[in-house]
Formats: sequence, structure tokens, C-alpha cells
Amino acid sequence: MTATTLTFDAVSEAAPGPKWSARWRRSWPAYEAWFVARGGDLGPSRPKCRSALRRYMPELLPVYDRLVHLAGGSDRAARFLSTWCPPQYLGGCSLAAMADGDDVRLVRNYDLSPDLNEGLLMRTEWTGRPVMGMVEFLWGLSDGINDAGLSVALAYGGRSITATGFGITTILRYVLETCFTVDDAMKVFRRVPSHMAYNVVLADRSGRTASIELSPGGGVKLMPLAIATNHQSGAERPERAGFTRTFERHAHLQQLATAPQCLSTHFLKTPLHQDRYAEGFGTLFAAEYDPVEKSMSLIWPAQRWDQSLNAFREGRRVIDYSDGQAIQIVRKTTDTPVTRPDWSLAHQIDWSAVAREYAAGRGQAIEAYLPNRRGADPDEVCRWQYQMQPKNLPFLRS
Repeated sequence: MTATTLTFDAVSEAAPGPKWSARWRRSWPAYEAWFVARGGDLGPSRPKCRSALRRYMPELLPVYDRLVHLAGGSDRAARFLSTWCPPQYLGGCSLAAMADGDDVRLVRNYDLSPDLNEGLLMRTEWTGRPVMGMVEFLWGLSDGINDAGLSVALAYGGRSITATGFGITTILRYVLETCFTVDDAMKVFRRVPSHMAYNVVLADRSGRTASIELSPGGGVKLMPLAIATNHQSGAERPERAGFTRTFERHAHLQQLATAPQCLSTHFLKTPLHQDRYAEGFGTLFAAEYDPVEKSMSLIWPAQRWDQSLNAFREGRRVIDYSDGQAIQIVRKTTDTPVTRPDWSLAHQIDWSAVAREYAAGRGQAIEAYLPNRRGADPDEVCRWQYQMQPKNLPFLRS
């Protein structure tokens, strides 16, 4: 039976220690069962797994050794954590990156069953640099950002065949631990093989964006637009295309015209937002990354959780999907956010709209009309902002 709630935790731990160990103890039993059932014990030996890490991602080797130690040091744990030639795993996502001057955003929807996501947002400094992102396989990342502003997110490429390579989440971790720009990351993706077909979208603080297709066992194809869903170019039809609606979502992203700072609002609407939680395919969260501010937000239709590398706050959110919607279950948390209006943007207020709303008896506090006001209706904000943009603003081409 599919779970109807998912707990999201924000955790900060500079070096692997007791917080990571607690997460390992909580999550390893389920991961171990999955690993064994999918034939993980038949994969490469522990020495071969470590040798592959040393060859392709040597900077991660001290972190890997520390994690294996914290995990108890068993052969199975060591092989699992290496993610070298792991069992296949799938998922559904929509990705897009846009830039317009110093307004840069990367946004992703994570579409899956609530049973199959860790719900862990973690800030680390495992190799000495700050990295923040959504954790998978207990140390890899499905999306994230580093202190250089480099942002990256992945989507399943639609084919379940496997080849010799690493799990993609470990590659994303490596990219954010070692790279500064999109161009740096491209060199890594060309050098380090992925074990399955994946699509990756990237953005950096300079406004450079890119979308690439990774082939099983190695190979990178640069795409013309910084968007991706769950299929790749070519004649081969993706698996479950009708169920995931990957072509419909991709076509929608292709024609989308909006300002970068408004991009996330489109990910909360159909066809990008999925509500089939009972079928194991619902949008668990949207994540918006701002490479310039080095910040990110987890977003649901009626809730957002803002974080930044420089002001990360630990906390918890419990999201209920039982009614086909993502609704926060209100519980006391220790991370009460403090939001203050940015009055430097008062000159951008649409005072004609303010007058119309007051005349109609719907007037709000003036701060609600600030363009970047978190509490403002995002659709209204973005409609106003889009009027200030060129017609049919395209995704920045790579």
C-alpha cells in the first residue's frame, strides 16, 4: 500500500558523524532489502567498487571510507555505498533551467511514490566546501547546489537497461563537491560513466545552463534547450511513456515562456504537476535553485520551505498526499522562518492594481504587493513580472 505522508527533514552536518549515522540506521534495513532483492550481492566485489571510486572520483574516497566505517564496515554496505554497477532504479521528473541577466533558476519536480523518497535535505562540507541538496542512497544527490552557485538535477532517461558505471546520484554529489561551473561539470559527465540512461539539467551563477543526456556505460549528448523529462532523443521509445506523460510534459516545457523567477509556479500546475499518488506517480515536491543567491526552496502547492547555504536552518515538514494534493500537516518545529518585506522593490509595485483591489474591497497590506513577496499569490506576481519581460522569453540555449 502506498504511503500517504512523507516527512521532510533538513539536516546540517559538516563532516559525516552522528546525524548521518542515525539516518543510516533508520534507512539501511529498507535499502538492504532492496539491494539484495535486486541482485546487488551479485555485483562487483568490495575491492573493485573501491578501485572504481579511486579511478573516477578520487576526491570522494576519504568521504566514502568514512561513511563505510560509520555504516559498520560490512561488505554489503561498502558495495551499496560505492554505487558502482548498482541495481536499476527508476523515477519520473521534470527539469528546467532559465537565465535572464542575473536572474537564474533551476527547477525540478520529483515525481514518485511517497514510499520511495528519503525526504532528506542535507547541508554538508564533506570535502571542505558547502553543498546542499536532496539526498538519495544516503549520500548521493538527486539535485543540489554548492558554494560556487553550481546547481544540478537529474531525471530518469526512460530506459531500464544497465551498463558498467556509477549510480547517477553519486556522480551528482561528485560534481557539486569538485566543480565550479557548468563547463567544469560537463567534463566530469564526459569522464565518469553512468550505469543507466539519465537526463541532467545544470545552471551556474554566470547564467550558463545546459541539458545533457547520459547513456548507460558512458556517453554525453548536449541538448538544445535546458529542459528534460523522462525520455531521450532518438528512435527508441521510452518505457511507460503513456503512464509518465513524458512527451506531454516535455512539449509543455518547450513552449513555456516566463521569467526565471516565475518558473517554479508552472511546476505546480498540470501537466508538470502530477497527482496520481495512489498509482505511485505523484509530485512529492518541487525544488527551486537560485545559483546567484546560493539558495533553494522546497515547494508544494500551499507551502514552501526556503533555505540557503549561508543561513541553513534544520527543521521538519510532514506532507500529506492522501487527497491527491500535497498538504502540510501542521506540527511545531524549531525552525520558525522570519520573513521581512524588501521595501527596496517598492518602485515595482503595480499601484493601479492596488487601487483596483482596494476599490473592490479586497485590499491587502501593501507589502503583499511587492514583486518578491513570499506571501503574495505567485500567479499574480508572475503575471505582473512577465509583462516586463520580452515576448516569448526562451530558455537560455546551451
